[in-house]
Amino acid sequence: MMKFITVKTYEELSKKAASIIASQVILKPNCVLGLATGSSPVGTYKNLIKWCADGDLDFSAVRSINLDEYIGLDGTHEQSYRYFMNDNLFNHVNIDKANTYVPSGIATDLDAECKAYDARVEAFGGIDLQLLGIGLDGHIGFNEPCDEFVKGTNVVELDESTIEANARFFDSADEVPKKAITLGMGAIMQAKAVLLIANGEKKREIVEKAFFGPITPMVPASILQLHPNVTVIFSEN
Repeated sequence: MMKFITVKTYEELSKKAASIIASQVILKPNCVLGLATGSSPVGTYKNLIKWCADGDLDFSAVRSINLDEYIGLDGTHEQSYRYFMNDNLFNHVNIDKANTYVPSGIATDLDAECKAYDARVEAFGGIDLQLLGIGLDGHIGFNEPCDEFVKGTNVVELDESTIEANARFFDSADEVPKKAITLGMGAIMQAKAVLLIANGEKKREIVEKAFFGPITPMVPASILQLHPNVTVIFSEN
């Protein structure tokens, strides 16, 4: 089942996405949430923080699995995704940080880190709800366009378009890491439910390609057409 929700504003998108995540937490307090970084989910996280502060949400038993991390950045780096998650969500809700997982971008053995990350997801029984954004090239997580869908957690070379898109967070594009470690398509596709959010007209074309075009690893998000439970929220502004 694929459900499309179109709203006018980013604020509406954020509230609807947060409501879906909150429902999952209320229905299953010890659920496994797959979480994303980037600008798209910031508003969603702000709503979750407010509802937690108001006493309407309890994250104390929630476990989280993040999609990705830059290679070479440790969790104290302001542009690392561990730092992002702490700053935009974890520091402000009652989640146990020991139950929050982000791939290590500084692991000495990256192959072992990839295998261990997949093993952790499997040990949890999979992800209950996976939150995704979508890149302008169709990437989900850091699964970039390539010749095949990669099943397991893996190390990827970032596309130039991805580096350019993320350069705004760094002093210059030269400072953007060129590699990342990302959850693979296997764990994403095995999630019990997927929530993809995309905001602004700049994302309209890639959303249409991903969900109404051919299924191809050159548009990684297109594989979600095969998932049995996907909700897409698109905001026009």
